[in-house]
Amino acid sequence: MANPTNMDYVNANSPFAIVDFSNLILRYLSSNIANHEELVILCIGTDRSTGDSLGPLVGYKLFPYISSYEKVQLFGTLDEPVHAKNLSNIINIIENKHPKSLVLAIDASLGNLNQIGYINIKKGPLKPGLGVNKKLPFIGDISITGIVNVGGMMEYMVLQNTRLNIVMTMADIISKGINRALFKIYNDNYNEEIK
Repeated sequence: MANPTNMDYVNANSPFAIVDFSNLILRYLSSNIANHEELVILCIGTDRSTGDSLGPLVGYKLFPYISSYEKVQLFGTLDEPVHAKNLSNIINIIENKHPKSLVLAIDASLGNLNQIGYINIKKGPLKPGLGVNKKLPFIGDISITGIVNVGGMMEYMVLQNTRLNIVMTMADIISKGINRALFKIYNDNYNEEIK
């Protein structure tokens, strides 16, 4: 679904959420990947907070499939999360080792009560730590945020008390949608069939 803020979104509670999200991310990647040598998927967050674990869970779910795609790099899993303390270092690694890559950044966010469960996609960088008033570097050519809970006050407490079900549902949709899009982009047999 398109909205006036140049951001697309999918409701995780929709029965078509995986297909809708996959089609959106395929559109974003397809229109931008040709100008880059590889794709870097950067999943930001920590496994120490339920609400902030969206990124590492997406990375964990994508990890088994990424080796199928030689032009795709993944940073941020449950085993090796990318969080406030190491984000600058990881950005330096990406800039030095993958300088001509398209960066897809994924993070949890806080929003209004009626936005909880929405997955937002936009062209442009992610602002990690914004919901908890941390000043972290902007990152990403395309950004995905999952609204996991209500923002406005006591953000740390809100993230700690976020329902795991909401985060897991969004992590499933994002990881399956990205994997489906990557298959369509990088599978030559599939691309031959659709020409």
